[in-house]
Amino acid sequence: MNQEHKTLLEADVVNGSLGASEGARRATGEAPSEAEPLADPEVTALPKRRRFSAGYKRRILRAAAACKAPGEVGALLRREGLYSSHLTHWRRELEALEEAALSAKRRGPKPDVAKAESRRIEALERDVARLRQQLARAEQIIEAQKKLCDLLGLPRAEEA
Repeated sequence: MNQEHKTLLEADVVNGSLGASEGARRATGEAPSEAEPLADPEVTALPKRRRFSAGYKRRILRAAAACKAPGEVGALLRREGLYSSHLTHWRRELEALEEAALSAKRRGPKPDVAKAESRRIEALERDVARLRQQLARAEQIIEAQKKLCDLLGLPRAEEA
C-alpha cells in the first residue's frame, strides 16, 4: 500500500499536478488522459459469469476461517470482490465433497455398461421367444376349437 501511495505522489510531481485538482482517477492511480476516448456507457447484453477454481475457493475459505477480529471477513470479501453468499455456497460444496469422500464405496469391479446392455438384450430376446411359443400354442388351441365347433355343428364365436 505504501509503495502505491509513493508511486501516485511521484506521478503527481511528474505531471505537475501536485496540489492542483486531482479529478477522477483510475484504479491504477493514473488520471485519464484527454486523448483516450471514454468507455461505452452501455451495459453488455450478456455479462460474463465469473468462475472460481477449487484452489481459489479453498484458499478464500481458509482465509475467512482465519479471520478473528470483527470486520476482517468483510474486508477480505471486499478485497477479493466477493459476496458472503459465495462463502456460504462454497462451504456447503466443501461439506458435500467431504461427505462423499468419507462415504462407503462399492467394492469390486465396476459394472460394464456394454455387458449389462448385452445381458438385457439377451433377456428380452428370451422373453420374445417364450411369448411367440405361447402365441403359437394359443393359435393351435383356437384352431382345434373351431374344428370342434364345425364337427358338433355349434356356431362359432365369430358368427354369433
